Amino acid sequence: MKITKSSLLMAATIALTAFMGGQQASAKTVRVTMTAMENDVVIDNKGTKYPAWTFDGAIPGKVVRVTEGDVVDFTLVNPKKNKNSHSMDFHAAEVDVLKEFAEVKPGGSKHFKFTARRAGIYMYHCGAGPMVQHIARGMFGTIIVDPKKYTEDFPKPDREYVIVQSQFFPNAENYQAMLQNAGWTNSLINGKIFHYDPVHDPNATKVLMALPGERVRIFFVNANINMPVALHPIAGIWDRVYPNGSPKNVLYDMQTYGVPVAGASAFDIVSPADKATNIAIVDHTMSAALRGAITVMMNRPDADPTLGKGDKILP
Repeated sequence: MKITKSSLLMAATIALTAFMGGQQASAKTVRVTMTAMENDVVIDNKGTKYPAWTFDGAIPGKVVRVTEGDVVDFTLVNPKKNKNSHSMDFHAAEVDVLKEFAEVKPGGSKHFKFTARRAGIYMYHCGAGPMVQHIARGMFGTIIVDPKKYTEDFPKPDREYVIVQSQFFPNAENYQAMLQNAGWTNSLINGKIFHYDPVHDPNATKVLMALPGERVRIFFVNANINMPVALHPIAGIWDRVYPNGSPKNVLYDMQTYGVPVAGASAFDIVSPADKATNIAIVDHTMSAALRGAITVMMNRPDADPTLGKGDKILP
């Protein structure tokens, strides 16, 4: 068969069309609905309650997980019984701040869509004023935008956990103190003081778990109002750190890595394969660590095989 310039052009056009069609087919629409709730939550392992503002009743809100290129179809509902306006600010969204992120009054709702164009880990939070108070009282969470494929530099982990750190202000009404970073008493990990640390809190009943030698990826979000986090694994070394959770950003063999306010990163750790070990994931800012920002991870042969997988990545 004679190969001509026109036949090559036609073949290239067909291949490109097929490729684009495949790309479009792989993207999907992920529908997410959240309800703004002004409700009490438990903020420690003893059962102490706090008058929080939340998404769907919990601190942090649920994990939203999509793949790079997906469309997020989002609806925020603000029930009529609430006293305050609320909103949604997805850090993964590239939209109009005055339109999509506008406040919703009690009894209203807000619907918008965005394409998650950049792989990474992002915070989401309420942006209604005063924003400092809405975040400090619990209106935040994590959206993970997975890359389309794993690579040698960004391998698929054996387990994954989401950790969100925030500051606890007992006086929920004093947002002026929040602005001045005054009056906070504790650090919360996924909504509780020493949430996964039975060493410092005998009332704690949960820890993170993995098998010796497994690659564990920590999706970490700093939801503090004013303080950066110096994330460090005591008795371990971060095998890889991915600033902002992007597979394009890779750092190797890190002892401590800083996460700014409203920032996020992915942290991979691989424990020794030949023995059981324990590590403590801490904010090495001691004023935060000793007020609650310590998480214990046990690496042992009898680790729960379900933890850190599927819908158990927010333990």
